[in-house]
Amino acid sequence: MHYDIFNGDADGIIALLQLRLANPISSTLITGIKRDIELVERINCQAGDSVTVLDVSMAKNNAALAKVLEHDVPVFYADHHLPGEIPQHPLLDAHIDTDPNMCTGLIVDRLLEGQFHAWAITAAFGDNLIAKATELAEKAGYSQREQSQLCELGTLINYNGYGRAVDELHYHPAELFRTLCQYDSPFAAINDTGSPYYQLKKGYEQDMALAQSITPYWESECLRVFLLPPTSASYRISGVFGNQLANESPQQAHLVLTEMNSGHAYTVSLRAPLSNKQGAGKLCSEFATGGGREGAGGINNLPAEQLDELIGKVANFYQY
Repeated sequence: MHYDIFNGDADGIIALLQLRLANPISSTLITGIKRDIELVERINCQAGDSVTVLDVSMAKNNAALAKVLEHDVPVFYADHHLPGEIPQHPLLDAHIDTDPNMCTGLIVDRLLEGQFHAWAITAAFGDNLIAKATELAEKAGYSQREQSQLCELGTLINYNGYGRAVDELHYHPAELFRTLCQYDSPFAAINDTGSPYYQLKKGYEQDMALAQSITPYWESECLRVFLLPPTSASYRISGVFGNQLANESPQQAHLVLTEMNSGHAYTVSLRAPLSNKQGAGKLCSEFATGGGREGAGGINNLPAEQLDELIGKVANFYQY
């Protein structure tokens, strides 16, 4: 049996999409909402099986990964999050690149030598690597209209990954992956009126309108903080709303907090300033349920009494 384990956001889905377009195989899909990252522990494998892991933190899956390797199961692992200690094992084929302008989709694109390059650019746009994705798109000869299409599709696929549970998403990430596998190009998906692009676009526009009506909870020269109400729309839009804020004000860091547990806790999305893409994952990892990468991080459950501490840490880190 082969297991494909992947993050439910644009980067995870499109990384696997490229691999399976290049090498179609029958596999068991293991995924979930974007914040559901301890995915390796969900499998019960044995000798003779194989595993692919994409766009989930090795640091958060280290113990489960060790157990898989102990069963003599080969693992292909590609990711761009801070990995912690990478196991030295002959059956682990690890491709980890934590460069802040790299995502898992681009790592896979490099391994496939650009076989599905348009999809890789879409993944980069979805992961808010706008400058890098634009550079690649221009080098590939895509028009401004085509670049906008790739950016929008990547954003929409990423938007679909956010929520408290998969039943709040427009598509289960596994279902979205299977559906997108019909298209060897993102432009084919956009041109098909029956593709997920159109439903996601409608939901995105509705949820974003609600987020944009929120005024900052806290603001300084280096940081803006937004507090969203405890609704399904807030959870769905929180990540891409943070990306939009970062693009609008690249000199500032941004915290987007969504209220949970009747105001006793928050989920957190942190975006480092685009002018200083470092430290976000490390800052979030200082809290019990946090982690991420250089340019972006998150905390799944931040107790309300730690909110001021978080704001202080982020503001101090990014102050000029």
